[in-house]
Amino acid sequence: MSRENNTIIVGIDVGTSNVRTIIAQQARGDEQPRVIGVSCLPSFGIRRGVITDVEDVAKVINESVEYAERMAGMQVKRAVLNIGGCDIGFQKSKGVIAIGRADGEVAEDDINRVISEAQVIPLPVNREIVHVIARKYRLDDQDNIKDPLGMKGVRLEVDALVIESSSSHVKNITKSTYQANIEIDDLVLEPLAGAKAVLSKKQKELGVVLINIGGGTTSLAVYEEGDLIHTIILPVGAGHITNDIAIGLRTSIEVAEKIKLEYGSALSKDISKKEGIDLAQIDSQQEGIISRYHVAEIIEARLEEIFSLVQKELKLIGKAGLLPSGAVLIGGGAKMTHAGDLAKEVLGLPVQIGFPQGFGGILDKVDDPSFATAAGLILWGQQQSSSSPEGFMASKAMDMFSRGTGDSVEKMRVWLKKFLP
Repeated sequence: MSRENNTIIVGIDVGTSNVRTIIAQQARGDEQPRVIGVSCLPSFGIRRGVITDVEDVAKVINESVEYAERMAGMQVKRAVLNIGGCDIGFQKSKGVIAIGRADGEVAEDDINRVISEAQVIPLPVNREIVHVIARKYRLDDQDNIKDPLGMKGVRLEVDALVIESSSSHVKNITKSTYQANIEIDDLVLEPLAGAKAVLSKKQKELGVVLINIGGGTTSLAVYEEGDLIHTIILPVGAGHITNDIAIGLRTSIEVAEKIKLEYGSALSKDISKKEGIDLAQIDSQQEGIISRYHVAEIIEARLEEIFSLVQKELKLIGKAGLLPSGAVLIGGGAKMTHAGDLAKEVLGLPVQIGFPQGFGGILDKVDDPSFATAAGLILWGQQQSSSSPEGFMASKAMDMFSRGTGDSVEKMRVWLKKFLP
């Protein structure tokens, strides 16, 4: 099938350690998008998920997209991006409207209006709404409705979760992407994108926590009865493990990263105290033998701290040890040997490593927990894409999730055009 008959969807995961880009095509009639271009490059200008240098981020986004374009054999101009950072906040909100039609049938316009009403919340001048997530609806006396479209009543209410971020963070992401000659179709909260790629409907119904261990942050999203009930981004990630190793062994960051990846383990009890690591085999300029058991102790201490922070969040919402589907680990930190076993000990839950699901094409390039967020961005874009390959058209379901984001991005785009050529 020719590419003219396909919708092209691009997801760019701008992370603290790496920028990952996926280009996928969606053929008419096919359910699964096909991956045709992939890239992963080290990121610069980002600290704990927050942009500190717009120019550096713009450069690496541009390079990452160009690399994926060469693999795909095509150029792209639009993408869905993630948004993270520790300043993400959320609050519960409600919206109430009267049904507009005389016969009382709920139309799509009514759903959009009630979502807009839920958006009317007090926000400081330096905050922007990222998502308004409709958790459930109430139509007159009937509660716990997932989709009220077509039902009849007089009064429609929505119980929503409003997720917001600092205006400067949204502005910097938009500016960096715009300077890289990429238009933003949507900004998606990092853990929500990851959840879309790896969690099944059944897991969300039973109760599950997604834990994304990135380079500078660890994000989590908790689902129960199909609803998102909690999300937060913690200011500690796999990059802190590398820093700990560098300090503990008095080596460079580069050597510490190689030691972590090649010899690291999250459980020190499985490592012999007599086992050594020859630094000369890692870096010719280094010398000496270090204890692999000591390396495992360092890794275990930091990962245990991360999982303890997750456990603290679960206790705050009364879900510690009470999620039947357990925990799903994604992100680069999830690939650490025995990370799942340590998480199982700390959280007291069944634990599995999450891999992106629902794709065709060059799967070997994205069959990795660290590509879960980028893969989720593709699925997010797939859901909101129209049948036409020319552009994006928000569906009702996506409109529920993304009210506010598109407005913020469009405002930033107009603002940027005043300053950029």
